[in-house]
Amino acid sequence: MDHPFFFGYGSLVNRRTHGHSAAITARLDGWRRVWRHTDLRPVAYLTAVPSPGSSIEGLIAAVPGADWRALDHRERAYDRVPVTQIAHGAGQPLAVELYTIPPGKHRAPDRTHPVLLSYLDVVVQGYLAEFGPEGAARFFRSTDGWDAPILDDRAQPLYPRAQTLSAAERAFVDDWLDRLAVRRMAPDPDGAAPGISGA
Repeated sequence: MDHPFFFGYGSLVNRRTHGHSAAITARLDGWRRVWRHTDLRPVAYLTAVPSPGSSIEGLIAAVPGADWRALDHRERAYDRVPVTQIAHGAGQPLAVELYTIPPGKHRAPDRTHPVLLSYLDVVVQGYLAEFGPEGAARFFRSTDGWDAPILDDRAQPLYPRAQTLSAAERAFVDDWLDRLAVRRMAPDPDGAAPGISGA
């Protein structure tokens, strides 16, 4: 295949958030997910950081004609870098790139830069669909930063690609948040909330 591929490890794992229907599952070695925020957005989201001995699962999909414009806009808080330690079922070597926030440009989430529950729901829904409950559990275990506060915006999602979860999917997310003792923040009663785009 002549087209380059991206490796998605967060919301891009959920096929409902993009048009890359030919995506296939993959595993990237030497990296780990972490919740972080930057000055570019008022909320925290996932990035991947080098981590020898770690691995993360996700999806790879072709970028036809190497036209990265739409994805680069969606992932504009990130740098795009090539990765090589990746296992997939495509049957031939592929040129794969990963979106990651450069060192020194991200910080730990806090109450003014929380994780959106609507974003986490989308990510976990994707992992449940692609890897089943065991794979979604591996997502939680292979992600750092669960001391981040989570803004419970399910009733009025702030994430622009929010999806409707089934009762079972919501229960799965909530059970893991309880296991990890994650702090949840209620939305501001006057309706004020961080505005976001992209991610």
